[in-house]
Amino acid sequence: MKPRLDAKQASPAAFAPMMAFGKYLRECGLDEKLQELVKIRASQINGCAFCLAMHVRDAKKLGESDDRLDLLAAWREAPVYSERERAALAWTEALTLITEGFVPDTAYDEARRHFSEKELVDLTMAVVAINAWNRINVAFRTPPQLSAIKAA
Repeated sequence: MKPRLDAKQASPAAFAPMMAFGKYLRECGLDEKLQELVKIRASQINGCAFCLAMHVRDAKKLGESDDRLDLLAAWREAPVYSERERAALAWTEALTLITEGFVPDTAYDEARRHFSEKELVDLTMAVVAINAWNRINVAFRTPPQLSAIKAA
């Protein structure tokens, strides 16, 4: 698929708040590996090849296993995720697929069992951020950096 345009080059000022948002998320204290799982799962749902390539690579750099990454799309059936990770993934799916029935109380209740109020806000912001990045990259057909996957 041919890229449509380079959004960052076309409007660098639009990316400044997105980059600041990312900086906050890196420094907020929410586990980085968990954030990468969330980013990958949302990117799978949204079909964002650019973000999938980037975040699979980043997760591997943090020590995430191939088995857990390979099974992420079927996390409900895979026994390799903690209850906290499962709550985060259910929350991610509920927010990413919000048009399919809003965010169910069950997803919220489970997330609240595993995350403090601040952590849940930060987790929500991580989901919001990756969904925004997915939409930007899918809209403009940003190609994935495939050589980065091979090097990981």
